[in-house]
Amino acid sequence: MPEIFLGDLSEVKLFEILKPLLVDKKTGRLSFKGLENGEIYIVKGNIVHAKTPHAFGEYSFFSIMGWKTGKITFEPDEISTERTIPIPSEQLLLNWSSKKMEWEKIRELIPSNNSSFRLSLQRNGAEKNISADQWNVLALSDGLKTISEIAKTLSWDELKTMMTVYQLIKAGLLERAEGQKSVRPRKKVGEKFFLTLENELKRMMGPVASLIIEDNLGDFGETKDSFPQDRALSLIESLGEEIPNDLKRREFVKAMTESLSLSK
Repeated sequence: MPEIFLGDLSEVKLFEILKPLLVDKKTGRLSFKGLENGEIYIVKGNIVHAKTPHAFGEYSFFSIMGWKTGKITFEPDEISTERTIPIPSEQLLLNWSSKKMEWEKIRELIPSNNSSFRLSLQRNGAEKNISADQWNVLALSDGLKTISEIAKTLSWDELKTMMTVYQLIKAGLLERAEGQKSVRPRKKVGEKFFLTLENELKRMMGPVASLIIEDNLGDFGETKDSFPQDRALSLIESLGEEIPNDLKRREFVKAMTESLSLSK
């Protein structure tokens, strides 16, 4: 069945979108497209799976619930084979309600998993005790690595990494590195990336491909000339969601993922 546009998170609260789907015991996929992309799968009124580009499960659900912008669509009867949320939806929403205020405070200091942090100067000379986990995060916080990269290095989930970074910020040991002079600029995608991207998408969707790419670039807040390589996979996945045919969607994502790997 075709996707149904449900609104924009800048105009409607996600819970108001979720409520009728859960009450009416709907099955399908909620998709979110904007500066960040994500999906929530519902089966007979129960939330069973959530994913964002770098994570899945309860953490991803909490992340999506905290988003303030993004277009929301629903594809009825779309089912995921993955089950990353084992608890009933009632309990999931109660968990979100209890952590909402804390999560919003975290998001004020850490707006994105692509945020980078560095050691801050200690001006008061007070002694501070830190745990082994906090030490590991401090050792990797060089102002260049993102939270996602630190999580991958430590083989942690991103929720644990973000919480640890938040604790270190509150303790005055870390500070945001964005806007500072960087020793290692973000690597851009190669010149052939968008040419290949448009050709592959045209094979699947015809001449509207270039318009769809431009629209997605606007959602990402990026341009072709300066598009960072570390967001290329998210762009590929976002464009893949525009392809209604499942087989063509998988073919497109596979072809572009292989092309991206070869270009690195």
